[in-house]
Amino acid sequence: MVSKRFTAGAVATATALALAVTGMSVPASAVPASARTFTVVAEDGVSADAAIAAIRSAGGTVVSRSDEVGMFRVTSDRTDFAAKATAASALIGATEQKAIGRKPKLDRVEQEHLLAAAAAKGAGAKRGKKMDPLDDKLWGLEMIRADRARKVEPGDRRVTVGVLDTGVDASNPDIAPNFNWALSRNFAPDIVDVDGECEVASCLDPVGTDDGGHGTHVAGTIGAAANGFGLSGVAPNVSLVELKGGQDSGYFFLEPVVNSLLHAGKVGLDVVNMSFYVDPWLYNCTANPADSPEHQAEQRAIIKAMKRALNFAHNRGVTLVGALGNNHEDLGAPRTDVSSPDYGDTAPYPREIDNDSCWDLPTEGPNVISVSAVGPSGKKSDFSNYGTEQTAVAAPGGWFRDGFGTDTYRTDANMILSTYPKKVLQEEGSVDADGNIVAGFEETVFKACKANGECGYYTYLQGTSMAAPHASGVAALIVSKHGKKDGRGGYGMAPKLVEQHLYRTAAEHACPEPRLQSYANEGRDAEFDAYCAGGLNFNGFYGYGIVDAYAAVKTPLKPNARP
Repeated sequence: MVSKRFTAGAVATATALALAVTGMSVPASAVPASARTFTVVAEDGVSADAAIAAIRSAGGTVVSRSDEVGMFRVTSDRTDFAAKATAASALIGATEQKAIGRKPKLDRVEQEHLLAAAAAKGAGAKRGKKMDPLDDKLWGLEMIRADRARKVEPGDRRVTVGVLDTGVDASNPDIAPNFNWALSRNFAPDIVDVDGECEVASCLDPVGTDDGGHGTHVAGTIGAAANGFGLSGVAPNVSLVELKGGQDSGYFFLEPVVNSLLHAGKVGLDVVNMSFYVDPWLYNCTANPADSPEHQAEQRAIIKAMKRALNFAHNRGVTLVGALGNNHEDLGAPRTDVSSPDYGDTAPYPREIDNDSCWDLPTEGPNVISVSAVGPSGKKSDFSNYGTEQTAVAAPGGWFRDGFGTDTYRTDANMILSTYPKKVLQEEGSVDADGNIVAGFEETVFKACKANGECGYYTYLQGTSMAAPHASGVAALIVSKHGKKDGRGGYGMAPKLVEQHLYRTAAEHACPEPRLQSYANEGRDAEFDAYCAGGLNFNGFYGYGIVDAYAAVKTPLKPNARP
């Protein structure tokens, strides 16, 4: 899961570019240069007209709106707008879209292998020959038996999987065959303060591009084509849909995420993968005493808008899959949050987290299948969140430090290899201007080219961000195998049935003994110690088990069965 965060939406120059929203849109030229931008959420039962009237009364101008969830993008040059909006009975609160600076695209967990000065560069053990040349490096496909599943069900082109992320590089020859141009959208215009200079005049990157890299990596694990080239995904024949709700720099804000979920529901996507949390709060609390009244109202607005959007998508037939997070904590007993808020005028400060009134969103939101990460050994990755309250299933997420005491310890091959944009690799310094891999990165980055000169690039990452797409791929295979045509000419499967079958066919995995798992051998301090509660059928490390693609497509569907 991406862990660096910044502003909650687009700056004023991009306000006219909001997509898939209803109602009015104010041209960017009509917005005063001094105006600040806010996302405002209405109270339950409040009409759009009443909410807009309250916004205007507080001194704001509505520039775009999403009526399905009562969310409005607003500009105001009043310094007291947020306080006045919070005080209005028709509104929950307002979150300002303000950045504090640019940060790296990927977090320290996901690129631990590049940050470790003593990293061994051994390629690790190779697996048996698979369909595509690099598949021998994909231990995750083997662990969840996706290599066997594709012989029964490789995925149905009618099944659509939304990648709600930083974008998808559709130029990669492993992504291109499965990329759905018609349904893909960009809901997150570039923000100069955090993303750098815009690549295009509108600041809205073209669909099919990814200047962050994270989304392309996720997409490849879900559905890279099995085409005898590069590598293949869990569900190599399904359609991939870009839902750009994250900034190039890897942060995810309320408005683009909500609009992505609304679009997914409206166009009838089958699965949506969400490997992130919504900024600026690691945990959104209804009334944390450490927070100011304005910050409390802001978090209540985020909670309400996200729950509405998740329910909207679910009710429209979307199976929702989320990464559990890389903060190595029990989500049922969270530690003090010291990272929030991560943008704006207020520096992060310690916040005690009340489990009953605080949520990590979207993974703790309604109808979300939350996925923990395991390494090649099947052990819970040291960074992975866990807990009986939220873990639904486990999946391969990689773990650089797996294999302690063997020659695979601290090797890149313990991580997850997937598709990645050449441009981002060049920015990171592992690929040169001519597209060649820089010396020293030969076992971290891979390149494959076709006879016509088209090339694809691949790299290793780790995280629950890499675990979730394994589960999303299995969910897509379930819809492909067990879905049905509907009366409107479409094809799909009720999300609750998908979820039930995913749980029922997961490979059960007992807690380790002793149950209090220490990672001291791997160089971690006591904060990483994790207690596994529960039994074989369900526990805090593995949920109902490690997802199993082969069992999912071979096992008959039982609509009334329980996991």
